[in-house]
Amino acid sequence: MPIVRLIEGPVGAGKSTFAAAMAARSGGVHIALDAWFARLFSPDRPAGDFISWYVERKERLLALIWAHSHAVLASGVDVILELGLIQRQTRRAFCRQVLDAGIELVMYELDAPRDLRRARVQRRNVEQGATFSMVVPDPIFELASDLWEPADEWERDEYAVERICTASGALRQG
Repeated sequence: MPIVRLIEGPVGAGKSTFAAAMAARSGGVHIALDAWFARLFSPDRPAGDFISWYVERKERLLALIWAHSHAVLASGVDVILELGLIQRQTRRAFCRQVLDAGIELVMYELDAPRDLRRARVQRRNVEQGATFSMVVPDPIFELASDLWEPADEWERDEYAVERICTASGALRQG
């Protein structure tokens, strides 16, 4: 049975790098919301009121990605989802969809110290390498970091959550 592997964590935690490596190892399909978002919506980004504009489009995109994930899963292939579900309520709602569909779910929660994550994001903004989707300005990094809610006891009881520290070059699970 194919599995949904959900990669979550705060901005700059290493989710894209982790997800790409997992896809290469497992043959699963990596679907990153930010990559889809940047391609579909960045040309229309408004100068003001970015947050409400972003939230509305993210909700629509999550529904599209879930529909696409169903097709991938039906082909017998795992999906590796990187969705930016930084708050428990939206993450729980998405995970409930997965479980209600009778699909196995594993969530990987990545994290690293805020200063390290900030430096990673600033470097990614400049280098625009393999994991780059869109520029993340410092105020957006700070806002998203403040909004990040790690998995709580309820989430860890509902589905498998593997916590991974990306503070060093080697990933540490625990």
